[in-house]
Amino acid sequence: MINTRHTRRFFCLGSLTALGACGFTPVYGPDGGGAALQDAVLADAPTTRDAFLLVREIEQRLGRGSPATYGLSYAITVQSEAIAIDLNDVTQRFNLLGEITYALRHLATGAVVASGKVNNFTGYSASGSTVATQAAERDARARLMSILADMLITRLVVAAPLPAT
Repeated sequence: MINTRHTRRFFCLGSLTALGACGFTPVYGPDGGGAALQDAVLADAPTTRDAFLLVREIEQRLGRGSPATYGLSYAITVQSEAIAIDLNDVTQRFNLLGEITYALRHLATGAVVASGKVNNFTGYSASGSTVATQAAERDARARLMSILADMLITRLVVAAPLPAT
């Protein structure tokens, strides 16, 4: 009979050794790509509340690029979708579907370092008063921009060029 406890330990240790041998580097480690973006990204100026919320989230996580090495362009799309309708045809719940198309470019050369799309959703209840429903929608939009900012930053950090060693 094979001892599975020892087999698992061997597999885990072997996996860690393989990661070290393949050049695995933690993103936020000394030689990771995350350091290349810290205080080096300047997002386009926001023109809407959603864009303001997105840029605020990005700047809180990556800092404000001053002077910036990279420029971040983005386009935000948010759609509302009724998902719960009662017997009187009154919508009780909405989903906000958000998508951000982005491009990170090196400002000195104009080369695009990373580009793509991220999307996700949040929901809110519309069963309260008008004021409560508006507050719930505003909160859902803020949560959506935070979620999309997290996804966007993850993609940027993974695609970031490694610092020269």
